Amino acid sequence: MQHHKDAFIDLMGGSMGGVACVYVGQPLDTVKVKMQTFPELYKGMVGCFLQTFKRDGIRGLYAGTVPALAANIAENSVLFACYGICQKAVAYGTGAKSVQDLSVLSNATAGFFAAFFSSLTLCPTELVKCQLQALREVALAQNREPDRIGPWQLTRQILKSDGVPGMFRGLTSTFAREMPGYFFFFGGYEASRELMRPPGKTRDEIGPWRTMLAGGFAGVTLWVAIFPADVVKSRIQVAGSTEPMMKVFKNIVRQEGVLALYNGLGPTIVRTFPATAALFLAYEATKKFLHNLMD
Repeated sequence: MQHHKDAFIDLMGGSMGGVACVYVGQPLDTVKVKMQTFPELYKGMVGCFLQTFKRDGIRGLYAGTVPALAANIAENSVLFACYGICQKAVAYGTGAKSVQDLSVLSNATAGFFAAFFSSLTLCPTELVKCQLQALREVALAQNREPDRIGPWQLTRQILKSDGVPGMFRGLTSTFAREMPGYFFFFGGYEASRELMRPPGKTRDEIGPWRTMLAGGFAGVTLWVAIFPADVVKSRIQVAGSTEPMMKVFKNIVRQEGVLALYNGLGPTIVRTFPATAALFLAYEATKKFLHNLMD
């Protein structure tokens, strides 16, 4: 019964963290996707942000928020629930007495395996989000006016033209991004919590400000590690490509150079620190609240 309760609390904590992460970080996520998929149109983060705001206002910066919320709630609820389960499995495999006794490396390994399951929930919703964020640029490349379309209509279009497999376009690159990325994400979070832990206290007792700093550091670590795979994923999903991930990767390097794999890294770093700080603050606060409520 305790295992089921812990899984439910982790799932709810991940859900609340996902909501906080989206509302804090969505505008700069839109900028990131535009710079990744149409680098020739934008010279920098600030220019892309201002152009989008001038043309489409706040609504343009929050394009794709509904699928982003769906993606983040689905991903983070599954991710953190599976992370808790994988922590217990790793503790059992390594002979640790409890999850609290796991090393930084063991927590990172649990994050790696948890990301496999969260990728399956993330890929379809992120596909829709990326296509909505780049609607204007796709229309410009095709010399037409951008469609006025929402997430549900776009989802129906994809299902009608490509069926269910069309919703999982970019799944391989999502695995390649998420699994190593969350190894560094949870490893960075637990390592920074350990470094900031006051003498005589546990990592769960470092307080909200240190939790936010640890969360922000974890987010930066994640994106620096996985950004090239994220660029490839965004290109595949926005273009609706069926080419293998490695072919798209090689084409980008050959035609645009290695630095093209880091288009949009600036807004991602600026976005991810406050966004993941909010994610972990909401996650830890929800966990504490539910544990107190249910104990």
